[in-house]
Amino acid sequence: MKTKTVLPAVAMTAVSMVLTLAVVMMWLGTAVPWPVALVVGLGIDGGWLATLAYERRLAAQGDHNRIVTAVGWSFGLLAAGVLVAHALTADHAAGAWLAVAWLPIAAKSLWLVHGLWERTALTPVALDAIRGIQQEARDEAAVARARLRAEATTEETRLAAVTAAGARVARVQAQTAKRLSRAWSTLETARQGEDTGRALTSVTSPVTPGVTARWDLPVWGPIEPARAPALESAPALTDTDLEWVVADIIHTEAQKGRSVSYREVATLFRGAGHSASEVRLRAAWKRAVGA
Repeated sequence: MKTKTVLPAVAMTAVSMVLTLAVVMMWLGTAVPWPVALVVGLGIDGGWLATLAYERRLAAQGDHNRIVTAVGWSFGLLAAGVLVAHALTADHAAGAWLAVAWLPIAAKSLWLVHGLWERTALTPVALDAIRGIQQEARDEAAVARARLRAEATTEETRLAAVTAAGARVARVQAQTAKRLSRAWSTLETARQGEDTGRALTSVTSPVTPGVTARWDLPVWGPIEPARAPALESAPALTDTDLEWVVADIIHTEAQKGRSVSYREVATLFRGAGHSASEVRLRAAWKRAVGA
């Protein structure tokens, strides 16, 4: 990359210096002796080249001097001014000379671009590291996108399966309710029929004389769970009573030839209708087994 930026600047600078020297020789050669014209041309080119070399030396050291830069641009503008003046006073090919009058300014601009590139250039190691970081970021982004797409597809499939299963359950429940309703209707019709009453009377009359047979359908609807107020109002067991109950359970099971664990004792204890906290029950069990 350095060669690509420095070669155009060097080539344009060389062309500009040659054109400047040639114009000075042609322009001043008729007014002054040619050695004088040659010295003037070489002076312009030499001053330009000297300031350019000094600028390049400062740039290599990471430094910058505004005075040197201003002097360099002054020589560039002077060379461009010489070319423009020659183009305006030439008797022939004035347009051609005017067309190349911008070369000194272009050369200075190319050196400016090259200096900017040098101040921002990175080593191959740094460039490789940057490319690696960028590639790693692209890989992570691609993996994240693929993971999100896979999760979205999985969730969509799960929701579809759940929806389908729910629809099947709803259909089965609807069909079951429909069959149960028809069966209940059939039972109700049979209960209210005259033939059913006569059949029941003929069956029950010999067994229960004077009793009118009735056939009532069971209640079809929600039920309330049975409650045990006696258990809820039972007083809490003391530690001694708790230990005695646990020991009795262990002794009863031992007579059956079974060796019960704490978990089995707790199940039997609560199955018998007793209640106690887990800490007290485990402590009672340890005392009962002598642990």
